[in-house]
Amino acid sequence: MENTIFGLTEGQIAQFGLTFGVGAFILYMLFIVLNLALESKAGKFGTFIIFLVLSLGMMGFMAKNVIQWVLGI
Repeated sequence: MENTIFGLTEGQIAQFGLTFGVGAFILYMLFIVLNLALESKAGKFGTFIIFLVLSLGMMGFMAKNVIQWVLGI
């Protein structure tokens, strides 16, 4: 039997941290981007560009997870 912490294995804890921890971090980064857009008074188009450019990496991370889920990897 594997060692467990609160009934969870190390792999389950890591998966939980990756799913919810990184998800929370992404939401926090979106808040930072919104704050940056508001403080710079970028306007609607500028805010759109800021979100598009600064959020591409986060969208890539989420797309990777969706692709892995669809393919069953």
